[in-house]
Amino acid sequence: MTKPLLQLRDLHKHFHLPAAPFAAKPVLRAVDGVDLDLMKGETLGLVGESGCGKSTLARTVIRLHEPTSGSILFDGQEVAKAPERQLGQFRRRVQMIFQDPYASLNPRMSVGDLIAEPLEIAGIGTPVERRKKVANLLDRVGLPSDSAQRFAHEFSGGQRQRIGIARAIALEPDLVICDEPISALDVSVQAQVVNMLEDLQADLGLTYLFITHDLSMVRHISDRIGVMYLGKIVELATSADLYHRPSHPYTRALLSAIPVPDPEAARAVEPMQGEIPSPIDIPSGCRFRTRCPLATELCARVEPQLTDIGGGHLAACHFAGELAQQANGVTSPTKERTQ
Repeated sequence: MTKPLLQLRDLHKHFHLPAAPFAAKPVLRAVDGVDLDLMKGETLGLVGESGCGKSTLARTVIRLHEPTSGSILFDGQEVAKAPERQLGQFRRRVQMIFQDPYASLNPRMSVGDLIAEPLEIAGIGTPVERRKKVANLLDRVGLPSDSAQRFAHEFSGGQRQRIGIARAIALEPDLVICDEPISALDVSVQAQVVNMLEDLQADLGLTYLFITHDLSMVRHISDRIGVMYLGKIVELATSADLYHRPSHPYTRALLSAIPVPDPEAARAVEPMQGEIPSPIDIPSGCRFRTRCPLATELCARVEPQLTDIGGGHLAACHFAGELAQQANGVTSPTKERTQ
């Protein structure tokens, strides 16, 4: 059996916040025990509301945040506890595309220097070879070669994100973490960027962890989708299976809220009550129970574990099996090219 490229085991990232005098410091549990496997060559989508911990998880995986506890295995090697000086090879093989393309680009550097910087840091090639590599990367992401002499502020948002993508693939990584790479872009540009990412994956054999809150877009690019709520994965399944039989009340509510362009194909909406609780004060038992229409006394006492309900479909709900059987009326999409 093929080993996962990335394995997360009971991964936590907690932040200690300032406290009032003589009071204990409150702890914000942004990532609170995540188990996840990512296979080489696949795209794993990660979805959930803002504040659920998706971006913190991504930054912890790449060690921009130091994990509080847990394990990060990359290609069989433990990196969660590795000292900074030993992370050089790991950082070459794992790169990140950030949500805000402008904030992630140094405005004082030309585009050519921005893309060549990781090559220079890694000691790859001569200056001439790096210039050729930059030209090739710009061509790959659909930008003219003369872009290398220009600066980030001279480009549109979609073009800046293409620059960020070119920089991310410069070191020919194995894993690219895409942290909401299309959320800051115009709708007309989003499909172009997603299609380009799919083309790069096919050409370079990339593996993607694709983080987004756009459920209507993530189904097109993802092989599997994980649903995150308040620091934990609450459901994980193939893209088709998740849309065909959502088995967690939170997933069902998210899917029912996707706008339907055909008024004749309206679906019953399963609205969520209230706002997502604070990660400083997580509810007892099931962390979704304060907003769940199915919550019982059992949900307040016992936290449900992520359990296989059939075919590798995992859900953390005491009623997941029943919901899987009841699921209907949700179209099962296939992974397809965005138009």
